[in-house]
Amino acid sequence: MNPRLDTLQTYPFQKLSTLIASIAEHSSLPRVNLSIGEPRHATPALIGEALMAGLGSLSNYPSTQGPASLRQAIADWAQRRYGLPALDIGSQVLPVNGSREALFAIAQAVVTPPAGESAAGDAAADTARPVVISPNPFYQIYEGAALLAGAEPYYLNTVAASGYVPDLASVPAEVWARTQLFYICSPGNPTGAVLGLDFWRELFQLADRHGFVVVSDECYSEIFFDEAHPPLGALQAAQALGRSDYRGLMVFGSLSKRSNAPGLRSGYVIGESALIKKFLLYRTYHGCAMSEAVAAASVAAWHDEAHVRENRALYRAKFDALLPILGPVTGVARPDAGFYLWLPTPVADETFVKTLLAEENVLLLPGSYLAREAHGLNPGANHARIALVAPFDDCVEGAKRIARHWQRLAG
Repeated sequence: MNPRLDTLQTYPFQKLSTLIASIAEHSSLPRVNLSIGEPRHATPALIGEALMAGLGSLSNYPSTQGPASLRQAIADWAQRRYGLPALDIGSQVLPVNGSREALFAIAQAVVTPPAGESAAGDAAADTARPVVISPNPFYQIYEGAALLAGAEPYYLNTVAASGYVPDLASVPAEVWARTQLFYICSPGNPTGAVLGLDFWRELFQLADRHGFVVVSDECYSEIFFDEAHPPLGALQAAQALGRSDYRGLMVFGSLSKRSNAPGLRSGYVIGESALIKKFLLYRTYHGCAMSEAVAAASVAAWHDEAHVRENRALYRAKFDALLPILGPVTGVARPDAGFYLWLPTPVADETFVKTLLAEENVLLLPGSYLAREAHGLNPGANHARIALVAPFDDCVEGAKRIARHWQRLAG
């Protein structure tokens, strides 16, 4: 077996299962599960109808590049959403089976193994290893993709003092010199922070100087609070900065959160033509073509915005109801976007999550499980992630129990 598999860390939800394994089911309070970011709002009927109508295509092998109708639907949506000029659907747009598999695969396509590494996977000296940078806390796929590609992960801490924006100036020159791929997530998971134009300007300049690829994970881009001010996206930032060729940039998005369709496994990559061309070549061998039935359902979803606005309204109502309950007690505040609350805990995050489940039957995710010890701290420590995905009444009930427990532990 590939020895790099031994470098992978346990996934957060496996760690959570182990943490709570000894806690008995509560005898009187029903469980409120706010631990996993799985959308629970109803999937729009138009998606299911289009999926059913497309089932006749199951007798055909699908194309890795995807049907032109889907690429055009994605391009049309991106142009409307970000005010972009027309995209070339033959060279700049690629459908993928959800952003997760593509975010993993891109590292395998981009990272060049160190010259001193043998085919058997023996590691070269650290000074020769390629680097993949990601924010910290982060989506663990970034780390796993880097490790299995033979790269060294480098973690950029995101903390409250900096507005949860990575400090690019803190990265040593020798790390930049080895960097081949930079993962970034905006709106961020778990903090909800949205990156501004100044950040993108600095990151693009660094990418030009050092020759690395920027991968922007924007799966939460459509969950925001002000209809008049949607979050800035990387493609939009590139246009504003005169980078109309999107050089060095690949943006990944998904229907999972936008359209409450995580089981559809449908997303996109948009970016520089040369990068898309190479990624398409990789995916031709990777064997990950999207079913034409899923493609038909995706076309319907990308063409409709009414259900997306309704979805945002549901999340907005939850934040409006929960923040008056939790804010005065815990200090937690509304994020820029997304559907998470990044809750500070009055005790160690694992302790808080365990005792909250045991005493109040509410399940959250310890923040330290989403981060790594880096540069002297684990920036997820003493935090818990609340995913506002459960039904409205469950979220409100969960918030009341969390506030009660927080006060009890804080003394």
